[in-house]
Amino acid sequence: MKIVETKIPDLKVIEPEVFGDDRGFFMETYQKKKLLSAGISDDFVQDNHSKSTQGILRGLHFQKKNTQGKFVRVISGEVFDAAVDLRKDSPTYGMWEGVILSAENKKMFWVPEGFAHGFYVTSESAEFIYKCTNYYDPEYECSIAWNDPTIGIEWPLTNSQLPSLSQKDNKGVTLEEAGYFIQGEWESGEMVKRSA
Repeated sequence: MKIVETKIPDLKVIEPEVFGDDRGFFMETYQKKKLLSAGISDDFVQDNHSKSTQGILRGLHFQKKNTQGKFVRVISGEVFDAAVDLRKDSPTYGMWEGVILSAENKKMFWVPEGFAHGFYVTSESAEFIYKCTNYYDPEYECSIAWNDPTIGIEWPLTNSQLPSLSQKDNKGVTLEEAGYFIQGEWESGEMVKRSA
């Protein structure tokens, strides 16, 4: 596995070594020892799998309690995956990182606790799978508006059309309303705009 650093140090892109021939391919999608060497020591307790059609945007999600780290990849199609740093004491507080994940490039993305996360489907459809460091807890789930100008994510929208959102994501709050992550808990507070 090759670990690729991003402009936000705790976010990692993982490029697996792929062994293939005319019969198909093989790759490791998770190897604890190698991830430990990259500083990813979290344990995973839940795996999720979703399928979405082109133009669907899911996010930006986080849990205000029972926070989750996510280790994500795409097994069919392509998405633009994004994460926003919500950690009050982080030097990259308020910044975002985006990466194309696809069945073809086989890249994986590590999004630790303290980040909001979302993805937009750029292909005809996509299947998205991810490991979580904590259990899904709908009572504490929060959605930040995908187009919050405070964040300014540059989503690669198909034909510049607005994305298709769930009812929950349509009601996404601003980053300022969501608050921030500090010492393992979410607290309310004002967000300071930072450039990506």
